[in-house]
Amino acid sequence: MLYYLFNYLDKTFDIPGAGLFNYVTFRSGVAFMLALLLSTIAGKKVIEKLQLLQIGETIRDLGLEGQMSKKGTPTMGGIIIIMAILIPSLLISKVGNIYMILMLITTIWLGLIGFLDDYIKVFKKDKDGLKGRFKIIGQVSLGLLVGLTLYLSPDVVIRENHEIMKKGNIEDVKYQTENIKSTKTTIPFVKNNNFDYAEFTSFLGEKSQTIGWIIFVLVTIFIVTAVSNGANLTDGLDGLATGSSAIIGTTLGILAYVSSHVQYASYLNIMYIPGCEELVVFASAFIGATIGFLWYNAYPAQVFMGDTGSLTIGGIIGVFAIAIHKELLLPILCCIFFVESLSVILQVFYFKLTKRKYGEGRRLFRMSPLHHHFQKSADCGIEAILKKPKIAIPESKIVTRFWIIGILLAVITIVTLKIR
Repeated sequence: MLYYLFNYLDKTFDIPGAGLFNYVTFRSGVAFMLALLLSTIAGKKVIEKLQLLQIGETIRDLGLEGQMSKKGTPTMGGIIIIMAILIPSLLISKVGNIYMILMLITTIWLGLIGFLDDYIKVFKKDKDGLKGRFKIIGQVSLGLLVGLTLYLSPDVVIRENHEIMKKGNIEDVKYQTENIKSTKTTIPFVKNNNFDYAEFTSFLGEKSQTIGWIIFVLVTIFIVTAVSNGANLTDGLDGLATGSSAIIGTTLGILAYVSSHVQYASYLNIMYIPGCEELVVFASAFIGATIGFLWYNAYPAQVFMGDTGSLTIGGIIGVFAIAIHKELLLPILCCIFFVESLSVILQVFYFKLTKRKYGEGRRLFRMSPLHHHFQKSADCGIEAILKKPKIAIPESKIVTRFWIIGILLAVITIVTLKIR
């Protein structure tokens, strides 16, 4: 909204400084600072309100170090993150941009699903919260909406990097002169790093492109569901999901910026995506919101984000990556989320398998998701594959180490664009 106001003032009255709002970098900086201030200053008021309403976390005693000290800590703090994302995005961005519209819808959509889940847990005293099938329906519906919008909207286009002219050791990347709709995405470790979903059905001839879009929509649904649930499972230690998401958001913001700038895109030999520069503004608000929330969520946490926050930030990451055609980089960038999810799947599978074989279920990890495995000492799981640590690792150290791994994964994600 402010973008349109200052753009009008600049063109009509030529007010000094009003033209700054035409620069994505300036608006991104403003969005970051505003989100940071909102999540820290207004966040304190929200936490006090949650405490007043006695919206505390219910803790089951699982024998984890320091676990019971968390009892009564306010939950549903994801409201702070959502508020700190939406307000700067609405004020600073071009709200008519299709990518911004999709991100705003994603934030509200999954925020409502997460809020409903937390509401049932806290106020209805149902520890299971919203039934799993309803969560999945909500996530799948959002994935379908995003996929179809990207397919049908005339504003969602790319210019493919299609010609490389070698001059000694210098590569000159050329782009098509016209914007096109495409099912192509960026794939790491490949020389010509564009992959077309339509290649799966190339044998169908002219129909392959249509079927390619169907595959793209299905991939979108899978990614939105997988990443949002992965973030939800990762949210088990103070600051773990929040800090990891801030790192991922920073990386996606960088990728969005270089994808929207033809010279940077040419240097990295990736497709140029007109209009996606507005996602940099959204990413800045996302980073500011998560860092600000971390002020209260870091160990020992004064507030938990709950499903209100975790489902939302996971969905944002998934949709953001799809919008900039970088979804196939998520297994690297969001490896922590995927490993956490995988640990749960393997734990359940191994437990059921050994129960059928030996008559009693055994555990692969001392506890899942994986971050809880490190909170238990070695004598808690004789048959555990991972024998270390012999003693439980302090929660704050586990979180910090996961952050370090997240930073390394972020660097690798960006570097893969040149390693091929």
